[in-house]
Amino acid sequence: MERMKQGIYTEVFFNLTDDDIYKSEVIKDIDKNIGQLLKTDAKFYAIHVSPSEKKLQAMGNTEQEQAEAMKRYIRKVVIPGYARNFNKGLSAEDIKFYGKIHFSRDRSNNELNIHCHLIVSRKDQSNKIKKSPLTNHRIPKRNG
Repeated sequence: MERMKQGIYTEVFFNLTDDDIYKSEVIKDIDKNIGQLLKTDAKFYAIHVSPSEKKLQAMGNTEQEQAEAMKRYIRKVVIPGYARNFNKGLSAEDIKFYGKIHFSRDRSNNELNIHCHLIVSRKDQSNKIKKSPLTNHRIPKRNG
C-alpha cells in the first residue's frame, strides 16, 4: 500500500496465463479447489522464490523489467519443474497457483530485494489430483 500511495510500481497476483488478478479472486479460487481433501489436509502450499542480487541485476534495469522477468522465470521454469517433480504426468497447465511479487524485505541489507510468494493449490486445475510436496512421488526403480 505504501508503494501505491507513493506512486511507485506495484504488482498484483498472477498465474500461468494471467496478470492483474485480484486478491479476492485468488482466495475464492483456492478455497473452492479442495474436492476430497480431508479436514486435516492443507488447502495450499506456499513457495518463496528469491533470486540472488546478481541474478536480479541480470533480469533488468527497472523493478518493472525485473518483475516481468521474474514472472517469465516462474511460468517457464519454476512451475513446469514443480509439476514434473510429482511424477504424476502433470504439466505446468495442471498446476493451480498464484504469485505475488514483492519489492522489499525488512530483514535484508541487499539493495535489490525482489522476490515472489507463490500460493499453490493442493489439488490440480481439474480439482481431481491431490498433490503434496511433502510426500515422495518418485518413479519406482525397475528390476533388470
